[in-house]
Amino acid sequence: MADTATATTARTAHRRSTHARGEDRARTGFLREVRGSMPALAWWVVCLCLAVAFLYPLWVMLSMALKGPVEQSQVPPTLFPHAPTLGNFTRLSSVQGLNVFGNLLNSVMVTLAATVLTVVVATLAGYALARARFPGSNVVFFVALATFMIPFQAIITPLFMVLKTLGLNNSLVGLTIVYVTFNLPFGLFIMRNSFAAVPGTLEEAALVDGCGILTALRHIMLPIVMPGVITTALLTFFASWNEFFAALILLTDQDKFTLPVTLTLVTSGQFGTVNWGALEAGVALTVLPCIVIYVLLQRYYVSGMLNGALK
Repeated sequence: MADTATATTARTAHRRSTHARGEDRARTGFLREVRGSMPALAWWVVCLCLAVAFLYPLWVMLSMALKGPVEQSQVPPTLFPHAPTLGNFTRLSSVQGLNVFGNLLNSVMVTLAATVLTVVVATLAGYALARARFPGSNVVFFVALATFMIPFQAIITPLFMVLKTLGLNNSLVGLTIVYVTFNLPFGLFIMRNSFAAVPGTLEEAALVDGCGILTALRHIMLPIVMPGVITTALLTFFASWNEFFAALILLTDQDKFTLPVTLTLVTSGQFGTVNWGALEAGVALTVLPCIVIYVLLQRYYVSGMLNGALK
């Protein structure tokens, strides 16, 4: 069975590569049109201004995280730390006795669990809605999209009551379920459209060669829609990693807080003066993983968004 799937995959490899080259040419053509509508110097000036606007706040955050207490309060502030130090990261772990790195681990566990569950459910449901044409399939799809249009702040109270009834309030498991609920509609939208964009003849050829539905899904369909899978994973990861409001409402035990909630408690001094160095160190712990993951997977993200949105 695996050999059959491999043979079918080999026969469809040329079609997939041709499809990918077509997408690359479309994106390149769009960029050429934009660049052709303005002088070369103006193009680079615009790109440079946008890069500075996005990167400058990140640099200020990282610079502040590496400065000592004296240099942090210097006026005017310096753009580069004269004596870089990691003391703020050490200080972060002892501010008001908070278990910051334990809360960081909570964020990692909740985010990874929510990402895996959302990707698995969205992939299977998206495949079913794209291929299994049952009565009311479009209604189910549009109802799922309608839930995405409702601000989650509007349903946080009912969710809290449901979790309390199930005994999952003040629980990382309950928070994970809430994150999956928030992210599943858009993930379903991406995956359903990604599967719908794949010609049905590829799947039919695999079934004729003796593959089962799950085998065809694993060996034929998933490699083609992998940009959509990665896009769903990235969006779910970013949304869950940075989410603050639901974690603040649903969690009451300080040891179960996620990192965004913990950062609001990073204060010191008699009057609760913000320890900016420790706070920026915490922000760096929050931001840097997102930047690294996006840089590594951004080409799949762009392709997945195009496939999911254009169908």
